[in-house]
Amino acid sequence: MMKKWRLDTRNQSLVLSSLNNRLPCIIYWGECLPRDENLDELYEASKKDWGDNLLDQIPELSILPEQSANFSGQLGCKMRDVNGHLLSSSFVFFADEVSNNSLTLVFKDKDLGITYTAGIDALYEDDVYALNAKIDSNNPIIMEWLSAPVIEAPQTSNEMLDYGGHWGSEFRSQRTPWVTGVHLRESRVGTTSHAHFPGLMIPTAGSSENLGSCYGFHYGWSGGHRMIAEQLQDGRKQIQFGNTENSELNPLTSFETAKLYISHSGAGLGGVGRIFRDFVSNSIVDLPIGSIRPVHYNCWEAVYFDHNIEELKEIATLAADIGAERFVLDDGWFKGRNSATSSLGDWYVDEHKYPDGMHPLVKHIHSNGMTFGLWFEPEMVSPDSDLFRSHPEWILGDISQTLGRAQYVLDISINEVQEYLFERIDSILNEYPIEYIKWDHNRVLPYPDASQTRALYSLLDRIRESHSGLEIETCSSGGGRIDYGILEHTQRVWLSDSNDALERLRIQHEALLWLPIHVTGSHVGPKVCHTSGRELPMSFRAWVAAQRHMGFEMDPKELSSEDKVILKSVTQWWKKNREWMMSANILRLPCIDKTVIAEIQVNLEGDHFVVFAGQSSASELSSSVPLVLAGLDSKSMYNISVHNKKEIKSLGKSDEGLMNRNLMLSGQFLMTKGLQLPKVFPANMLVIEGDKAA
Repeated sequence: MMKKWRLDTRNQSLVLSSLNNRLPCIIYWGECLPRDENLDELYEASKKDWGDNLLDQIPELSILPEQSANFSGQLGCKMRDVNGHLLSSSFVFFADEVSNNSLTLVFKDKDLGITYTAGIDALYEDDVYALNAKIDSNNPIIMEWLSAPVIEAPQTSNEMLDYGGHWGSEFRSQRTPWVTGVHLRESRVGTTSHAHFPGLMIPTAGSSENLGSCYGFHYGWSGGHRMIAEQLQDGRKQIQFGNTENSELNPLTSFETAKLYISHSGAGLGGVGRIFRDFVSNSIVDLPIGSIRPVHYNCWEAVYFDHNIEELKEIATLAADIGAERFVLDDGWFKGRNSATSSLGDWYVDEHKYPDGMHPLVKHIHSNGMTFGLWFEPEMVSPDSDLFRSHPEWILGDISQTLGRAQYVLDISINEVQEYLFERIDSILNEYPIEYIKWDHNRVLPYPDASQTRALYSLLDRIRESHSGLEIETCSSGGGRIDYGILEHTQRVWLSDSNDALERLRIQHEALLWLPIHVTGSHVGPKVCHTSGRELPMSFRAWVAAQRHMGFEMDPKELSSEDKVILKSVTQWWKKNREWMMSANILRLPCIDKTVIAEIQVNLEGDHFVVFAGQSSASELSSSVPLVLAGLDSKSMYNISVHNKKEIKSLGKSDEGLMNRNLMLSGQFLMTKGLQLPKVFPANMLVIEGDKAA
């Protein structure tokens, strides 16, 4: 007996089939099928032949591969009873719930008393599928591993793209060829981590940045994930995503994965990126409709822990004059916090630094037309703190563990800890008009614990429910906790602790496939970068920040008059353009010269665009190359000009071309031949604007 199910989004179809009440397999996922496609014929067309003599049939690659089905690859679930005995399931169809946009499949193993439920939502307008899996047991069991519904990846793919990295250097893309065996990525540090962003792209052979078939995966969980990309010996490929293995520390009767978001595009990596960015904007991040992103100022790299209220007032005045609209008071404001070695957990305003509380500073900030934000790191505690001395039993792990950044992690799954943190944060938010929290998380957990992530989500929701309109930024030493799970509870990400504009140019370029620009914070750092020691020109630093949600993070007192003029000018440009940029169609622009990192942002009407072309290092070529644009109307003419000609430091000898005159060119020419870029020094950003000719 055959059961079949089909779910469609605007541009995709997903088809599952189950034979003889066994767990179903995904037999099609890709561009929308015709409405009258015969699913019986589809099933027949997807049957495989085989040539080895080991088994009498090919084990099915189901949404939950089981040992009992003789599946020889990585299993979709690993369970034990409370005595440690392995539980080998053999699930049989029990029920389904079907609607136009969702499918719930229920399978039971009556002998074990265990139920498996797979949920698939077709988010029609978003063009995304959301999948999750759940195990319910009559008796407590130990869950070692549970994958979200397993996806069979296309055999037409030669490679996969995922991300490595480390602190200050996140989102390092890496391409891995498919070979027989397992490609495993796992974050076991209790957060998404700098090194293991939970995203995967699978381009098919022959596809490129903006052309060809590509499949995207993102696991929306902030407590660490496990990804398995396996090619079986018969050539089939499976993708599994779930919570970090062995992160459920106690026997329970119910376990559930986070949502695995998947999408396909016929327009290459960039096509999947556009789908995911729109999805995050429209359905994940909770921002008021029509809200304008304010220019951000953060005082961290200006003062660190040395808080002097008069100096902070002076900085606020200067920041506002440059164009800042939000002032964030970073670490160092609370009781006894004079270095990174003490006081975390003691969330009371420091009476020595702020004898009248923060009211005089907040009043001054408001008088300069800025809103006020504040830094917290609620999930941590310092050994040298009143909180730890009162409650050493509140930490996660053994007291003799190796410290991270001279601090412990609080076990926020303990109710008393949650209550303490909520009371302290709520009290501060009630006393001061705080519109924004920078929520930091600066060390790894001593071991993976899924209950910490669930407790975090609960605490964040409770705070926002109690303080309507509050915006929260997720920071974890920069990009250590960035995923769609945390973005359901926060509204901005701090992409990296590195304010080195050259490094950030690359990070932003890679993260663009996953994150909309209005949630991606990017700040103009000090002239000499505090994380790399590099000295970069103001024009380059400012334009890199202007590609995303723009802010400043330096001491404005140290700006030269020339740098101040440049920064004010770029900030004014960003304010003028930010509304259309937040909803723009953005495409990365591959260049034959790999030292050029470029993108195009096209407004929704399609009549205006801006190209950011950053020169990351010295080119190996003696002459510049064309940059081929994308996303334009091939039949329209465009007036093209370089916005920031006066700021560009050029190596070029020519007095002709784009740097010396405005041009009128067709979309066809721009997307075929491209723009011949001028020859410039490293750490220059060309800002090229275009408007449809009347």
